[in-house]
Amino acid sequence: MKMYVKELGNRNIQIADYPGEKGTIIAIHGLTGTHKNMHYYAELLKGEYRVIAVDLRGRGNSSELDEHTSIFKHAEDVIDLITELKIENPILIGHSMGAFISSIIASKLETVKGLVLLDGAATMSDQQRDIVKPSLGRLSKRYESKESYIEEVKGIYNRLGVEWTPVLQDAVEYEIREAGDKWEHKSTEYKVLEDFESFYSYIPKTVCSKVTCNTLLVYAKGEIGTLPPLFFENAYDDTKKYTEHIETIISDCNHYTMVFENREEINQSIKTFLMRI
Repeated sequence: MKMYVKELGNRNIQIADYPGEKGTIIAIHGLTGTHKNMHYYAELLKGEYRVIAVDLRGRGNSSELDEHTSIFKHAEDVIDLITELKIENPILIGHSMGAFISSIIASKLETVKGLVLLDGAATMSDQQRDIVKPSLGRLSKRYESKESYIEEVKGIYNRLGVEWTPVLQDAVEYEIREAGDKWEHKSTEYKVLEDFESFYSYIPKTVCSKVTCNTLLVYAKGEIGTLPPLFFENAYDDTKKYTEHIETIISDCNHYTMVFENREEINQSIKTFLMRI
């Protein structure tokens, strides 16, 4: 795996590039994640496929967001990256926000060969605000040490029903930086919130009706600790109705264990889907 930064005009995108033979998969993380959130999927598919996992702007080691940001702007970044890297017939795998972004890309690029939506690209409601927004406060706080940040995040993930593992530790350490004598998250809270609010501008009928490639939707039905699933299944009614070639699997994982656990039932479904396309 190679780590490098790709310049797209005045934008820099951090890339983890895993070599492979059959074609290129672009893996796109969720709202507060980085390329490290896609670790298990990259490990599953590398070698057989080239896997490019990105840090979206405003996350990890990519450049800062524009003054105004949205999932639609992130989609344009990835489209420009596909063009710059001369990737033909990309396959897109997106988790959460990355699923919204991936479906927007597929609606604009007829060359997309396949689309895997990991619990995203749904119709939004107040339920998602109630679950997501309380966890974003850490983005604007300053911490005395890296360890104090990690301890707080351990508590957050524990409440979300996620087991702490070395993979999760590595992802959390990557998302923060030293700032003078303090530590802080690499993302800016109000801009991440702006990205989140742009989910509500996503209309499945408008986007999904333009997606022509084969699509796999993976729905996470599991409760998030004491909270309900991020999406109830009917939030995907329009996504399934308006995406021409879509199949759905339901996993008992939750929205977060979907990426921070190695889920064999999801892995097998993705590999079967990729074999067919």
